[in-house]
Amino acid sequence: MNVYFEKLIKPNTTHVEVFNRWENNPDLIPLTRPNQNQLELERRDIVTLEHLKQRLQYNHTYLIYLDDKLIGEMNYMVDPSHLYKKVPGTAWIGITIGDPEGRGKGIGYKAIQYLEEEIKKHGFYRVELGVFEYNIDAQKLYHRLGYEEIGRIENFTYWQDKMWKDIRMEKYLGVN
Repeated sequence: MNVYFEKLIKPNTTHVEVFNRWENNPDLIPLTRPNQNQLELERRDIVTLEHLKQRLQYNHTYLIYLDDKLIGEMNYMVDPSHLYKKVPGTAWIGITIGDPEGRGKGIGYKAIQYLEEEIKKHGFYRVELGVFEYNIDAQKLYHRLGYEEIGRIENFTYWQDKMWKDIRMEKYLGVN
């Protein structure tokens, strides 16, 4: 199993196609974006090349490959307005393992470790993330990586006919 990561600098039509597939996958939508009702949960978005280019203006995005196949992406942004703790110089992270063949193999663990190293290289040492309360697998992953819960936001996302909390977690990265 050859896993490697690559910073997305110049998106192309292949990236657009893959991002559209992941961002509109009904199995992934409840895990990757908050929704306020069933209508939002069923909404589909169109990712364009221009949209991906704009995203790179505020996100550092890295592609995740398994044996030369693009299977996911991870990203971070610095000091977004949705931080739970407003600590300057905080990196907010997100990860999507879009292809099922990339799940359950420890790839997410390796990917987050890689992302943390990139964050440290850029001079940031606090990381924050949000994970929906029903995403138990992701919570376990973040705990294994040393993330600790710092709060919960009630009624954050809709799924399976009810509203769920968003669990906010943080980690301070050691200085090498």
